[in-house]
Amino acid sequence: MSPARPTVAKVLLVDDLEENLFAFEALLEGPGLTLLKAGSGVAALELMLSHEVALALIDVQMPEMDGVALAELMRGAERTKHIPIILMTAGSRDPQRVFRGYEAGAVDFLFKPIEPAVLLNKVGTFVQLYRQRLELEQTLRLNEMFMAVLGHDLRNPVGAVVTTAALLEATQDPAVVRKSAERLRSIGTRMGRMITDLLDLARARLGGGIPVTPRPTDLSVLVQRVVDELRLVHEGRELVLRIPEATAGPVVGTWDADRLSQLVGNLVINAIEHGPREHPVVVTLSRTPTSAILSVANHGQIPPELLGQLFDPFRSGAAARRDTAAGGGLGLGLYIVQQIAVAHGGTVSASSEGGTVTFTVRFPLARELAGSHGGASGCGVLTSRG
Repeated sequence: MSPARPTVAKVLLVDDLEENLFAFEALLEGPGLTLLKAGSGVAALELMLSHEVALALIDVQMPEMDGVALAELMRGAERTKHIPIILMTAGSRDPQRVFRGYEAGAVDFLFKPIEPAVLLNKVGTFVQLYRQRLELEQTLRLNEMFMAVLGHDLRNPVGAVVTTAALLEATQDPAVVRKSAERLRSIGTRMGRMITDLLDLARARLGGGIPVTPRPTDLSVLVQRVVDELRLVHEGRELVLRIPEATAGPVVGTWDADRLSQLVGNLVINAIEHGPREHPVVVTLSRTPTSAILSVANHGQIPPELLGQLFDPFRSGAAARRDTAAGGGLGLGLYIVQQIAVAHGGTVSASSEGGTVTFTVRFPLARELAGSHGGASGCGVLTSRG
């Protein structure tokens, strides 16, 4: 995981005395931490229903529901049973009280007045463990995705290659040979795209983003070329390129032409795979004084609850089934599109209205390099002027 994007951890503070909550907040407040305050056990449970909590600091002596009772409830609920609990009390150091706290699920027991350095150290330790756990989960999910592609997505095209090779071996019919060659080329292109997407996913997840090599690029020429190439590969599909009269002429910016070709190709292929064959895929390129706007539309509909998941490479459920059912593998293409757009300082969004699904990408025309990777190669991450 990239150290440039730290995980914000939420720490829950539970105490019936408001002055104690303010004191803990003043002590613990800092970058990378969000502090949630609750004045009772009930309020704390409500907060944990809507927030993922890294650590809970709970006062023992509270009316109605004391800290030990709250800890027992947390340990009994699936959503909260893994949250580390530190109990705090101004009461006596009664071993029975301490034992009851640990028995309820507390990982530590502090007596007031609490030494600030001790509290800061303990909170820092548990927050760090929380972040490491999240990073490990992401890494495991990434590894699972690689294994799934190797074990499932790549198995199908490899099987098709073997079958086609056997067909070529058994025939000398020129028509069959030509058709088999076209099939092999299509399969090879698909496998290459899947491998490229996996490598880009690894770079984006582990390296802090997709690297780009920006040069002056005419987006109108680039989009025309990509659409023409895809027309050759998908002869049975109608691809329409629209450039409004107001955009007549070059659409020039400082971009990575290869990455933008990949972005356009992923969006158009996504539209081809998910749109019905009898309806065209419409690619539109326009320009404002400050931005280039690319949209790719196809006939179809995406449920509103899935729109927010389309760019998540780890999405599951209906969104993932929609991809695999259409032959799109694990749906890395849209995640790669988003990462390329972000690397150019742009944005990508999806809409589904009136039976049309549209993906829209916006790129600023004026860009400059803020840093570079790879020395003389000129490869870098783009940032806004000013």
